[in-house]
Amino acid sequence: MPSAYDRDLDKNPANYQPLTPLAFLERAGTVFPDHTAIIHGNQHTTYAEFYARSRRLASALARRGIGKGDTVSVILANTPPMLEAHYGVPMTKAVLNPMNTRLDAGVIAFTLDHAETKVLITDREFAPTVKEALALAKTKPLVIDYDDPEFPQDGERLGDIDYEDFLAEGDPDFAWSMPDDEWDAISLNYTSGTTGNPKGVVYHHRGAYLLAQGNVLTGSMQKHAVYLWTLPMFHCDGWCFPWTISVIAGTHVCLRQVRTGPIWEALADHRVTHLCGAPIVMATILNAPDDEKRALDHTVEFFTAAAPPPETVLAAMAENGFNVTHLYGLTETYGPAVVNDWKLEWDELDGAHQAARKARQGVRYSALEALSVRDPETMQEVPADGETIGEVMFRGNVVMKGYLKNPQASAEAFAGGWFHSGDLGVMHADGYIQLKDRSKDIIISGGENVSSVEVEDILYKHPAVLFAAVVAKPDPKWGEVPCAFLELKDGATATEAEIIAYCREHMPGFKTPKSVVFGVIPKTSTGKIQKFLLRNQVESAKAISA
Repeated sequence: MPSAYDRDLDKNPANYQPLTPLAFLERAGTVFPDHTAIIHGNQHTTYAEFYARSRRLASALARRGIGKGDTVSVILANTPPMLEAHYGVPMTKAVLNPMNTRLDAGVIAFTLDHAETKVLITDREFAPTVKEALALAKTKPLVIDYDDPEFPQDGERLGDIDYEDFLAEGDPDFAWSMPDDEWDAISLNYTSGTTGNPKGVVYHHRGAYLLAQGNVLTGSMQKHAVYLWTLPMFHCDGWCFPWTISVIAGTHVCLRQVRTGPIWEALADHRVTHLCGAPIVMATILNAPDDEKRALDHTVEFFTAAAPPPETVLAAMAENGFNVTHLYGLTETYGPAVVNDWKLEWDELDGAHQAARKARQGVRYSALEALSVRDPETMQEVPADGETIGEVMFRGNVVMKGYLKNPQASAEAFAGGWFHSGDLGVMHADGYIQLKDRSKDIIISGGENVSSVEVEDILYKHPAVLFAAVVAKPDPKWGEVPCAFLELKDGATATEAEIIAYCREHMPGFKTPKSVVFGVIPKTSTGKIQKFLLRNQVESAKAISA
């Protein structure tokens, strides 16, 4: 017999609605209609206008037959249409596919075909590559051109209609409806595909809703916060911040290009309170010419992922008015879902011990149910000793639905009831995790495991080093040895012998790089170092001097 709490107490429209981040904009648009939602150049858009334009987009798409299960792809810079697409597309129950603007034509064509794109909204800046991709793709979507009124581009028009004309077809009072189920797909993000075709990561409304609110809690974001778009919105849906900012009726400050002058102008003129970005964004901010930097009379919260910033960078950011918080996550977890939650008692530690704490990735977001480090074979948790390496695994509502049209990859990713990140790490006694490497990046030298991250941490402490990456180099005696790639700071110099000697002073000999390559390190558009390109370079004996 069911308990009294289960009898005659059923779900109905009055007590149950599917969770969706679309409701955030509806609320902001009705509660704060006159508050500035978006700033783009000289263009200011209120929440009432933002909501109306998103509904226009939804209405225009619906009139073209777009509905549940259809894919709308966008190739856009950090501009207002990208924000409008995060609401307007799912308002039709369709799925948004934000595409990396730096992809080559072949990958774009693959993505259009794999996603079965029905509509493509594309910025004229990217017309040459998109034109080639459309010629390669089997699918033939409706193409809508966006010509940025604040920063006009001269790229070729590829479609039959411009974005503003398309919106004019729509109804600003379009009666959009909630998703049928919060498990319904809301967006599709593709992995980088460095070892094959990209995989399509599917997000659902529930996860987007929860992580969007999780960002507010993790970032201690106040009502009407001002957010600067230095993080590409195509990257994990901008870590869900296009939806987050509506929760607090904040202001989006769009930034078409990450350039020092516009960044500092926005920080000072619009009193930006929050921004996100890879370490390269910090370097851009700090290396701005003195005549472009502006004095800030408030603290700016900066959230960064990837490797923990070196102590020197953290200190420089603090001197310039920024408080840096380290995050960690993957495309499959809607972006960051782990935070280095700083404890007040750590402020009392000396510099070395503080640096050790800051090197950790941290603990789970409030929106993530479980975070663990486990043996991927036995699925047993590793000891919380800060030394035993296992695979970092996630479980919860902010883990993807799975990979589109790839049941085998989905099954492998969810084996044992946990999402397998592919990242290797340790669990400390206080419950904070720390990454040691990607499983494919671990270096096995003479039978000993060498963490490339650990070696990189040492290299980053060298005063001449701006960026560092360590990969395995084949060795006839040891099997593999570490090879370091270094990008030096402007005006700095260093030699291979000097770097190797420096490393020998700070780590065991078997972990010390046996060769060093100087030059610009290849990075993705989001600032991640492309180690697969470095591995390819190492494989060519001619590319590296022994």
